[in-house]
Amino acid sequence: MTDTVADMIIQIKNAYLAHKDEVVFPASIMRESIAQLLAQEGYIAGVTREAKQPQDSLRVTLRYVSGSPALTNLKRISKPGQRIYSAVDKLPRVLSGHGTTLISTSKGIKTTAQARQEKIGGEVLFSIW
Repeated sequence: MTDTVADMIIQIKNAYLAHKDEVVFPASIMRESIAQLLAQEGYIAGVTREAKQPQDSLRVTLRYVSGSPALTNLKRISKPGQRIYSAVDKLPRVLSGHGTTLISTSKGIKTTAQARQEKIGGEVLFSIW
């Protein structure tokens, strides 16, 4: 697997489409910070890290609002074959502010709102709405 971020977000999207309650995948620091930001933004209900051998796993609990998924769609922007970087003044907006874009900065994974507040740019990972 070469693109673990895309694999993670597509697994979450597919679990929503199949009306699953949760999804489990191998843990990493990057995946855990992305899942925590998605929980903070309200796209998922929660995330827990489970200790297992040989590798820990992340259990993401999905969130439904009135029976419909909290996540409508997503788009992977920066890919392994073409990395997309953005300065703080050129960070993308999703659906006029109704969506969220996650970026990888020198201070960790941030939403564009957090990056604007801290005045830092970085690699644009994906947009979600």
